[in-house]
Amino acid sequence: MKYVLDSAVALKWVLPEIHAAKAKQLRDDAANQVHELIAPDVFAVEAAHALVRAERKKIIPVGQAAALLVDVMNSAPRLTTFLPLLSRATDIASRMHCGVYDCLYVALAEKENRELVTADAKLVKNIKKSFSFVRELASLP
Repeated sequence: MKYVLDSAVALKWVLPEIHAAKAKQLRDDAANQVHELIAPDVFAVEAAHALVRAERKKIIPVGQAAALLVDVMNSAPRLTTFLPLLSRATDIASRMHCGVYDCLYVALAEKENRELVTADAKLVKNIKKSFSFVRELASLP
């Protein structure tokens, strides 16, 4: 399968979160060329931001974010520039009342005719009716 991968899924590779096993299986399958994963290049910034927030929330020790980011990026999906997606993402965000960052992933999945795998249940709930290709990580086998 070819998927657009949300950064929230990739964070489960290195953080103790629900559905981490499914996220790791998806990563491992991609490494074994069972799946092809892509993401907009904001993926890296979002992952770094979330890891630093995990430090602040004492989920991980302070100073560990940088090392975990290296781990995430070593298995990162193929990154594509977000600029050509920005106009469509802005339109989607405006209509669906979602964040533009999230909608960059939606716009990429739409453009590439792929499913978007996300760990964001709220995003799925908000846009699933209009964008049937958005799939929650928990729904993967």
